[in-house]
Amino acid sequence: MLTIDGLKKFGANTDEGLGRCMKNEMLYLRLVGMVVNDQNYGKLSTAIESGDLKAGFEAAHALKGVLGNLSLTPIYEPVSKLTEMLRHPENGGDYRPLYDEVMKQKALLEELSGKGA
Repeated sequence: MLTIDGLKKFGANTDEGLGRCMKNEMLYLRLVGMVVNDQNYGKLSTAIESGDLKAGFEAAHALKGVLGNLSLTPIYEPVSKLTEMLRHPENGGDYRPLYDEVMKQKALLEELSGKGA
């Protein structure tokens, strides 16, 4: 079950995230719970696997916005870096380590929300 204390231990900046939700804890926790099921994780995975960097950028950019607004720092930081790599594919680079970190942190958030394995 998601709690503010659990999210703080996860590394989320809950004070900032709650501030964006007008200090409404129920709203904040509901939105955090929804981000676990965001379809952009699947789109990002498919895009990275297929090499569709444009689609990967779009999915990562969408996640970056949601994660940033909720101040879910442990996922936001690698998604933000991945977004910038995908924004400039001409610079090359290995997307896999950042993608793997995003998925690792997502799995931890799923566990917190009771949706994990």
